[in-house]
Amino acid sequence: MGWIMSDSQSGSWAEIFTPRFAPVTLIIGLGVALLAFNSFVATVSLPTAVQEMGGVALISWAITLYLVFAIVGGSGAALLKQRLGARLGLLVSASVFLAGTLIAAGAGDMPQVLVGRALQGLGEGVVASICFALIPELFPSRLVPKVFGLNAMIWAVAAFGGPAVAGLLTEMVSWRAAFLFSVPLVLIFGAMVAFVVPAKDAGAAKPVQFPGLRLLAIGIGIMLVALAAVTGPWQATGLLLGAGLLLTGAVWFDGRSRDRLMPLDAFRPISVVGTGLWMTLLINVAGAGSAVYLVLVVQQMWGFGPTMAGVIAAVLAVAWSISAVAVANVRQKETRKILIKLGPAMIGTGLILVLAGLQLDQVAVVVIGQLIIGGGFGSCNGYLNLAMMEAASDGERDRTSALMPTTQSAGNAIGAALAGVAANSAGLATAASTGEIRSAIIPVYLLGAAMAALAFAAAWQTVRLVRPQDPASSFAAG
Repeated sequence: MGWIMSDSQSGSWAEIFTPRFAPVTLIIGLGVALLAFNSFVATVSLPTAVQEMGGVALISWAITLYLVFAIVGGSGAALLKQRLGARLGLLVSASVFLAGTLIAAGAGDMPQVLVGRALQGLGEGVVASICFALIPELFPSRLVPKVFGLNAMIWAVAAFGGPAVAGLLTEMVSWRAAFLFSVPLVLIFGAMVAFVVPAKDAGAAKPVQFPGLRLLAIGIGIMLVALAAVTGPWQATGLLLGAGLLLTGAVWFDGRSRDRLMPLDAFRPISVVGTGLWMTLLINVAGAGSAVYLVLVVQQMWGFGPTMAGVIAAVLAVAWSISAVAVANVRQKETRKILIKLGPAMIGTGLILVLAGLQLDQVAVVVIGQLIIGGGFGSCNGYLNLAMMEAASDGERDRTSALMPTTQSAGNAIGAALAGVAANSAGLATAASTGEIRSAIIPVYLLGAAMAALAFAAAWQTVRLVRPQDPASSFAAG
């Protein structure tokens, strides 16, 4: 289906649920739900699994391996879609995810859980990226912001419902049941894909060289980033430098390869796609530190229980969802540009407010900061993604769309590692008093605010590069 459509009227929310679009909306929603719920389920159910089987030293690796393999899978998703087509690519990756889920749920020890989590991450990384690539193929541009708004709502539901469902299943049945919760979702997803997503034309298939070295460099680079979060400052600096060299090298070599994983101008500050990917990376780096430490800090400083601390953290996801829905009908090109620039500004402001609330012992200020951070993500994310999709050429659109969720995951991984280095250097791990915790958390939030400032610069350059005269741009159509 061609992506650029002549209909310039603003679509309604109901349109994505009409018979024409509802099956694809459901497929993309299920693909996002698999990623969203599995991001929360493991953190709730794995402590119980460790009590049963042992292997407490490996528990963090269950999260790390999922993330690393999801980024590797997402990086190779565009080539997989090119080689197999969207239908077969989704079915294969969903099968890998299902196999990983069954292995993790049936594991007899923690190493088996790790194998299952790695397969889950690999499969879900591909699923999420191909689903992103399907958005510009199967929806007209007027509906794309609404699809992203729906995705934000799914994440908000997962933020509240994921831990609750996983906790109930773990307590009432077993931790294995919490993992198996994904099985019916992935089976429904596979059935929908088989009936709705068109098969690849066999005559259009062409051989694709397996990008093993580039994927290996990306995987090792992200693994080094993850390791940096749990080492001392000097070791962490070395690991982050090594990761930077590997990831930069992977991007450089990819741009010179025949079968590229990424768009040609990925991370080059000369195009909307290049600066847009930098903004995507940086806003997620900015928000990761607070996401990692806020629940822990409010529990230690204020004596909140897990539920209350979790609610404060989940306020961000709700604000993200509400703001994404609120701006989904914006058509004016200048307003969309403002929203793209407003996002990182709000994220930086919100982080400073959260820090101020922690320093002043004001819960209300922390909540307001969380609302502003979430509103910043929701306001800019959909139109930033849309701008990159529309700026990409037909030959690059799959690579551009598929790289978006992978870049978000990479930003979260890098941000968590940098925040870990900042927190450990400031003594958060050994802080015993409220005052020590309050002081040690300052570098985490200042680092996040600095990343948000860099994201704002990238946003400014992105909207400057958007060409209003381009007939393929929704900015021009606004």
